[in-house]
Amino acid sequence: MKLWDKGKKINDLIETFTIGKDQEMDLFLAKFDVIGSLAHIKMLEHIGLLDSKELTLLSKELKSIHHEIVAGKFAIEEGVEDIHSQVELMLTARLGEIGKKIHSGRSRNDQVLLDLKLFTRDAIQTVTENTVNLFHILIAQSNKYKEVLMPGYTHLQVAMPSSFGLWFGAYAESLTDDLILLQAAYRVADQNPLGSAAGYGSSFPLNRQMTTDLLGFETLNFNVVYAQMGRGKMERSVLFAMASIASTLSRLAYDVCLFMSQNFDFVKLPDDLTTGSSIMPHKKNPDVFELLRAHCNKIQSLPAQMLTVTNNLPSGYFRDMQLTKELFIPAFQELNDCIQIASFAIENMTINEHILEDSKYRFLYSVEEVNRLVLAGTPFRDAYREIGSLIEKDQFYPDKNIHHTHEGSIGNLSLGPIEAKMNQVVSEFKFEKATQAIESLLGE
Repeated sequence: MKLWDKGKKINDLIETFTIGKDQEMDLFLAKFDVIGSLAHIKMLEHIGLLDSKELTLLSKELKSIHHEIVAGKFAIEEGVEDIHSQVELMLTARLGEIGKKIHSGRSRNDQVLLDLKLFTRDAIQTVTENTVNLFHILIAQSNKYKEVLMPGYTHLQVAMPSSFGLWFGAYAESLTDDLILLQAAYRVADQNPLGSAAGYGSSFPLNRQMTTDLLGFETLNFNVVYAQMGRGKMERSVLFAMASIASTLSRLAYDVCLFMSQNFDFVKLPDDLTTGSSIMPHKKNPDVFELLRAHCNKIQSLPAQMLTVTNNLPSGYFRDMQLTKELFIPAFQELNDCIQIASFAIENMTINEHILEDSKYRFLYSVEEVNRLVLAGTPFRDAYREIGSLIEKDQFYPDKNIHHTHEGSIGNLSLGPIEAKMNQVVSEFKFEKATQAIESLLGE
């Protein structure tokens, strides 16, 4: 069954190629397609294209279909092209001619735009919640190990004293910036495209503000041509933000792999979080972080792939857009898996609290000694040369007591302000508006 079927059979090879993975991807959109239809029919009744009895019957059946989807009892039948066709087919089978009225004032173009935006809002909320959970684990570890020093590096050369408090806290604060980008992407997604139809609007007197309010969108994609042009752009914006989170995780994973090697011996994972070797009985490999790094690097490639698919298209709809689903929809599960496994591993990580007892790290304190001389009145360049000379003569014996007090340093991690920054970012998503609107639609 195809909504555009005019009684002529399409070649099987062409049909298979053009449908592609649409049915598989559309299952992720199924409940959102129903939610969008619930809002659409309320608007149709409001403008006189449905009567109140028809609205009641359609609403009841759509909610029944939504329940089937949530319960895992829903499928797109063989021969049915997509989720939009499946829902309309089910309504027509159950309600007869009334089911055929649901598509008035819509195209599959604005249906899929709407489905993707509703899906994206929901998916971003889940990513945000998982990211915030990881953030709090990093903050807790930062606070737990704030007194434990470790080497800091530049050019992978021993540089200056750092601490595990700084290390864990750095990745926590990085996540706050990542969520600022995700919040911007959420705002791009939080605009209603419904009513743009095939990209040129409708001669029906559609009330687009009504569906915007019913679905809890912040605003409209006002221009109907731009609403269609936004497909691919919205996904790309979201993927860039997801890639930023993935970049933070990938860098963290690289650190852990490095720090777990025997040459560093800074951190350890429990045995049940590591894997072994088929021939080397002593091996305890950080495979979880190596795979985490690979998955996150893969996610970072997705914005470029999305750009490549959509970059040279003129205005209007083209079937190229179908492929954007395959890049976009699975990315959320992959990123969520990465965030959750990182949270679990970081929470169970232990650290070496005696790293700097090794004499090879004594030069870490050279800047501290230069600064002590400066505080005593020696010009910085003279102090620099004096400490450098002691190091060259192997006469450098540092005082290992460190006194940093400024914001964000070893002695003042500023974890409270970092948490406040994260709380502010999360509060500005305003997820509750969308949640309450959807609950109201489904609950009536």
